[in-house]
Amino acid sequence: MSLSKQIIAYIKITRPLNVVITFFVVVVAILISQKEQTDFYVILLASITAALVAAAGNIVNDIFDIETDKISHPKRVLVSGKISKKEAWTEYIILNSISIIISVSLSIKLMVIVLSTIILLYIYSYALKKLPLIGNLTIAFLTGLTFIYGGYAAGNPVAAIVPAVFGFLINLIREIVKDILDIEGDNKLNYRTLPIKFGIDKSKKLIILITLILIVFTVYPFLTEIYHIEYFIIVMVFVNPLLILCLKLLFNRKKATGITVVSNLLKLTMVLGLVAIYFGK
Repeated sequence: MSLSKQIIAYIKITRPLNVVITFFVVVVAILISQKEQTDFYVILLASITAALVAAAGNIVNDIFDIETDKISHPKRVLVSGKISKKEAWTEYIILNSISIIISVSLSIKLMVIVLSTIILLYIYSYALKKLPLIGNLTIAFLTGLTFIYGGYAAGNPVAAIVPAVFGFLINLIREIVKDILDIEGDNKLNYRTLPIKFGIDKSKKLIILITLILIVFTVYPFLTEIYHIEYFIIVMVFVNPLLILCLKLLFNRKKATGITVVSNLLKLTMVLGLVAIYFGK
């Protein structure tokens, strides 16, 4: 394999879109949490650190998921043999090491969050993702923690609580959707994910419930004047209609491609939610 193709494989295994989203989640979390102007280098380094942890988390997830990905995601980097398992472990260790070093230079609190996240992501990939709902809650919690991390970087973590709740709920939905998408591969490896243990229909009903809670909660920051009219307009015009569209697609399409569309739309919803919070603050 040529050097350029190998570099692309190293990047691809990190799931760069998710990494970029994580980077901007921290940027937005800092900007909406700060009471005073945060130094640019703090914003940059804190965001890079979170992005590196996310990248490493995606790598270790793929390492432990090689067998199920042969069924559910046969084109992924490790399954296709574009890089070896040993090379993936090396990249994982390097990215996490850099993130810890950078976080220590920022503050002990940020380092503790980074180290805790690395440990939780490893435990999740090794064991928790095989269990019904526990794995989903773990990833959703870590998504919310990303906002709190940004709040700590800005010296005002309380201001990040509302977006952390948003992040938790929308990623809990997405994690359950992904479990439905991966049900065939997970089932053959005896994973006990939510759709396998309780069925796809009950999993979809739980998605409806969480989505309705999320939609109702989107109104709260505007009614309590935490965020302004710009937030409310973006949420009502873009975010909530997309959430409703996700439900419609989830129940109208039984093919895996439809569920994949829902998963990608939820990513877009997350991004639009960040835009709403940024302009509404």
